[in-house]
Amino acid sequence: MDFRRYFLWGALFVSGYLLFLQWTQDYGPQSQQSVVQATQTESATNASSDTDLPNAVHSSDTSVNAIPSNAKTIAPGKLIEVTTDTLKVSIDPVGGDIVGAALLKYTKELGQPDPFVILENDAAHTYITQSGLIGPNGPDASPDGRPVYQSDKSSYALEQGKDSLDVNLYYTDAQGVKYTKTFRFTQGNYRIRQLITVDNTTNQTWRGNLFGQIKRDNSPDPSQATSMGLQPYLGGAISDEDTKYEKVSFDKMEEEPVKVSSEKGWVAVLQHYFVTAWVPEQGKKFTLQARTNGDFNLIGFTGSAVEIAPGTQGTLSSTFFVGPKLEDHLEATAENLDLTVDYGWLWWLAKPIFWLLTLIQSVVINWGVSIILIVVCVKAIFFKLSATSYRSMAKMRKFGPEIAKLKEQYGDDRQKMSAAMMALYKKEKINPLGGCLPILVQMPVFLSLYWVLMESVQLRHAPFMLWINDLSVMDPYFVLPILMGLSMFGQQMLNPSPPDPMQARLMKLMPIAFTFFFLWFPAGLVLYWVTNNSLSIVQQYIITKRIEKED
Repeated sequence: MDFRRYFLWGALFVSGYLLFLQWTQDYGPQSQQSVVQATQTESATNASSDTDLPNAVHSSDTSVNAIPSNAKTIAPGKLIEVTTDTLKVSIDPVGGDIVGAALLKYTKELGQPDPFVILENDAAHTYITQSGLIGPNGPDASPDGRPVYQSDKSSYALEQGKDSLDVNLYYTDAQGVKYTKTFRFTQGNYRIRQLITVDNTTNQTWRGNLFGQIKRDNSPDPSQATSMGLQPYLGGAISDEDTKYEKVSFDKMEEEPVKVSSEKGWVAVLQHYFVTAWVPEQGKKFTLQARTNGDFNLIGFTGSAVEIAPGTQGTLSSTFFVGPKLEDHLEATAENLDLTVDYGWLWWLAKPIFWLLTLIQSVVINWGVSIILIVVCVKAIFFKLSATSYRSMAKMRKFGPEIAKLKEQYGDDRQKMSAAMMALYKKEKINPLGGCLPILVQMPVFLSLYWVLMESVQLRHAPFMLWINDLSVMDPYFVLPILMGLSMFGQQMLNPSPPDPMQARLMKLMPIAFTFFFLWFPAGLVLYWVTNNSLSIVQQYIITKRIEKED
């Protein structure tokens, strides 16, 4: 009985099946609620309905200038536009909310100039962020509705040579309390620092709470993979003192609202390659919340109650991130925010693989070539292990005729047949499980690279050569999957044939099955497997020929 072959292909099939399960979990069809296009037609003002705001729970930037005389009220329905080197942001004077954000360094479609839009608010799609002050004296809790801010001008741009840009919004309530809401943009960054300064000019103590939240409907992810209608994960995530990172799906928000008190952490909404997140001021108590309100999903934070004495000022701060899942940017924004680049349970292996992949790419300036060189590195690391394995397989191929004679000699007596085969293996120093080791060792690397390719925005729209202009999606002409199937068939030709005819026929079907299995996988992942198989064939062929020439 050739149990080595059963073990080898069984391990390969199980690994492939686990990979398929992970694919369908991350990119398979989600619930109907999360993929149905939103049909609500409410206006921008209605989208900021007071019922969406959270309930109140019972810095060094502490100065504010007086409201400038040239501050003006923006025309109703007109937004304040802000442009930096990375972002183009739209701010609604009603509430001072960011209701639009385009990522200037990422295009919507390959080869098109239009930037990728992540935040927007129109009749078809609502994905915005809201922030302000609630509580007893908070202007966002007023029965008259959200405050309408004034601004120096209706458009701002980060000047060349400047490191930062402050956009100030001004509002004075009926009691005479003056509010300055500042959005601080920094060159090369996707995080926006928010400062709300309260100038209490009255003779009464001001009381309120800072809040920030992300509001999104159930429309599909615009950055989703397009093949076979596959969907990436779209939903929320929370980090607090007890849990570094936890996904909170929109369905879970509806079934059981989340409410957690903490002094560190953040909330976020994830989609394929991109993320938005609110980070409250760390070290001060706040409440993280995730819930639904009608057709909208709301995830955010509410700060603890703040008191500002008469005649004094106070500033409440937080940070909003809107951009790609770039680990260095996320790490600089908040602790554990880089975990939104979700590499799965093999993260401990995926992170160094991505680091090496990035290092190689910085030299060769081609992600496809970098993937090929990653394979070379892996093959070099496991060269001796693979050589030992291939030598064992070559010996089994060499002694195939003797194994066939044993089968004829003992017929259906499997016990004697197994004993005779083990004696032959011992005499010729053949390890029947030796051929399993290379594949078993490389499967974790393969699975890790799968998550790296799925989660790394750097590979989005990354070209390789010829017809492969995007390594993050499937090969449009299926050339790589076919080459992968042919390479698997080539490896089988170098392996000893199973003694069982039925098993031999099944083995011949494996390359065909895996070819169809890989048709819709990202081109970068299939490129890795084709390169790995090709190098394995060369190594195995040389070793096999050497063994066959031995006396």
